[in-house]
Amino acid sequence: MLTAAISFLLTAGGVAVAGQRAWRRRFLSATRWFAVALLPAGLYLTGLFPLASTIGREFADWAAKLVLDPRVWAGIVLLGVSAALLVTTRWVGRRGAVEAPAERPAAAGPAPERPAVAQAPEAPRAPKKQTGKHDDGLGDFADIEEILRKRGI
Repeated sequence: MLTAAISFLLTAGGVAVAGQRAWRRRFLSATRWFAVALLPAGLYLTGLFPLASTIGREFADWAAKLVLDPRVWAGIVLLGVSAALLVTTRWVGRRGAVEAPAERPAAAGPAPERPAVAQAPEAPRAPKKQTGKHDDGLGDFADIEEILRKRGI
């Protein structure tokens, strides 16, 4: 009975604050206050307050054992070692992937030579003559195909 009274008083107080915020034309803040104000009544009506009480008691019991029980400390050490191993392997895995140079397959042959300095831009070319083929908008790809054929690709 006391839980119900406290829940509904908290909800009423939150709704009052939300109303005050709305009266001052702070609608976003008023909406947030209203949303938070509904929580105590909702928790009471769904029966979650006893669950929260049980969780609180169990957490307090665990915290009391934490100081005195060596078995709990052993568990904490194991959790720490596990977390350290997971972080370390993730770090090493990323580091190894970055440092390992990607090797070219033997069938690809040596890398093509590239000039160290960029060449000067050429003068604009005259448009190519059409050789009776219909223009399908892929004229630039013909140049690319020719380059690929010269390289044997």
